[in-house]
Amino acid sequence: MGKRELPSAVLAFDGDCGFCQKSVALLVARAAPAVPAAPWQSLPDRITRPHLARLGREVLLLDGGRAAAGGAEAVSAYLRSSPKRRYRAAGAFLALPGIRRCARLGYRWVAANRYRMPGSTPACAVPPRP
Repeated sequence: MGKRELPSAVLAFDGDCGFCQKSVALLVARAAPAVPAAPWQSLPDRITRPHLARLGREVLLLDGGRAAAGGAEAVSAYLRSSPKRRYRAAGAFLALPGIRRCARLGYRWVAANRYRMPGSTPACAVPPRP
């Protein structure tokens, strides 16, 4: 997904989570992706309401209110929108079939343990899945 394919897209992350805020800020500062990032809490309710359960667990690449990708796949697409070759390459690498599976597992582990990560706050804890 290049920047021309995602004109209405936004990477929605948990704005209450310090770890999430710092992680996205780092990606924005270094990779300068073409896709904007915003706390999902600041996005219009009509866009986020259908995805609230997922937004509590993972970043979502929202495109016109549709969840185009989530978790590791959203990070991969986000990196591929960067004008910098190394970040586009990293995003493409994360999308490779064998790597994609490992990236999903790694993302799930980090998301489940984000309250233990540097920069985290109590709001970073993810409620267990029902």
